[in-house]
Amino acid sequence: MGRPGSSDVFERASDEPVAVTTNARSFDLSEGIAVLERTPLAFHALLAELRESWTSVNEGPDTFSTFDNVGHLIHGERADWIPRARIILAEGTHRCFPPYDRFAQVRDSEGKTLVELLNEFSRLRAANVMTPRNWKLSGRQLALEGEHHDLGRVTLRQLLATWVAHDLGHLAQTARVMARRYRDAVGPWRAYLPILDR
Repeated sequence: MGRPGSSDVFERASDEPVAVTTNARSFDLSEGIAVLERTPLAFHALLAELRESWTSVNEGPDTFSTFDNVGHLIHGERADWIPRARIILAEGTHRCFPPYDRFAQVRDSEGKTLVELLNEFSRLRAANVMTPRNWKLSGRQLALEGEHHDLGRVTLRQLLATWVAHDLGHLAQTARVMARRYRDAVGPWRAYLPILDR
């Protein structure tokens, strides 16, 4: 850490391995919904009205820009979380999820502005988080299974937990892509900013 009173408030990462503690817990629907409700607000606060120079950059072929991330989240609201949850809850003989197109946003977002996408994401998410809240899911229902074409059998609890983690992953990805725009501009402070090299 810098000298007292200096403006350097970053600590250099040590080369020694550090034990990482996580507060891993079982999934709690109400806690998950609290995050899911806030994701559109977080994206809107970070991205609305930014210049395209911030929102169009990506990390190379087959990677997402900030604009792409929001479109991808919209597609998930339509084709992933709630539709797959309904397949599981139907308890029918056919519980296999249809394949998910990770790049559908390229087609679906064409001709739209980022603000339009942010507003669309907010509308879809507001409706979708009400659905599991209204279901009043039991432990037995959360343990019901569906079939993912790559992962095999998955439970409703795992699907809903993944929805939350997926949101947080795309928030982190968005922050990383944006930060890397200034990877060279920060000069020697890059040593203190691991986000620039992840």
